[in-house]
Amino acid sequence: MTTLTHRGRRAEARRNSDKKPDSEEDAAADRDLNDDDPGDFKDIRLTLMEEVLLLGLKDKEVLLKSDAPTGDVLLDETLRHIKATESAETVQTWIELLTGETWNPFKLQYQLRNVRERIAKALVEKGILTTEKQNFLLFDMTTHPVSNATEKQRLVKKLQESMLERWVNDPHRMERRTLALLVLAHSSDVLENVFASLADDKYNVAMNRTKDLLDMDPEVEAAKARGAEMIWAVLAAFNKS
Repeated sequence: MTTLTHRGRRAEARRNSDKKPDSEEDAAADRDLNDDDPGDFKDIRLTLMEEVLLLGLKDKEVLLKSDAPTGDVLLDETLRHIKATESAETVQTWIELLTGETWNPFKLQYQLRNVRERIAKALVEKGILTTEKQNFLLFDMTTHPVSNATEKQRLVKKLQESMLERWVNDPHRMERRTLALLVLAHSSDVLENVFASLADDKYNVAMNRTKDLLDMDPEVEAAKARGAEMIWAVLAAFNKS
């Protein structure tokens, strides 16, 4: 389980980083995790996993809403695993299975292979990362540095504003995609990269609000949520890990 820390780790993070009616509200909420918000660039569409990897150049799991094919290779592979399983599993169990962190040798086939590299290649295809070879004495290593910093800056700005200028003081009023990205970035230990460039006063405000948000009881919040239950279930799973 990752934890939020304050100013002590900021220098390291900087170095590492380069009301509507109910029916209408529900319909709009259903689009939150799949559609970019109005300020996003329409020519580049990223999955949540790609956004998490881009934020920290690190990654974690994803959120699923249905078993319909998504067009994303990793998401569709995950869906096939879930559909092929006869017994229902918890969110925490699926995270353990998909990441290979299970002690059950009979379920190792559910592990997603080479996730980081596959996400990085997808970002290369979208023109955000590039591919380079670095020589380390006896062997060459493939790396994927950022070649288009605009998209990463957009993500950083989006999350900074969600905790500052656009702070709503209620997770159920937040855009669900933003809430999901905050949870995944925190669980992937890349969230501090997001706030590293802020001035001290804004940094402390953003960190305190984020901590308050992530310290909420996922079970209580899930009971209040309409359509965001899976986000809270993922947070609960990572809190227990």
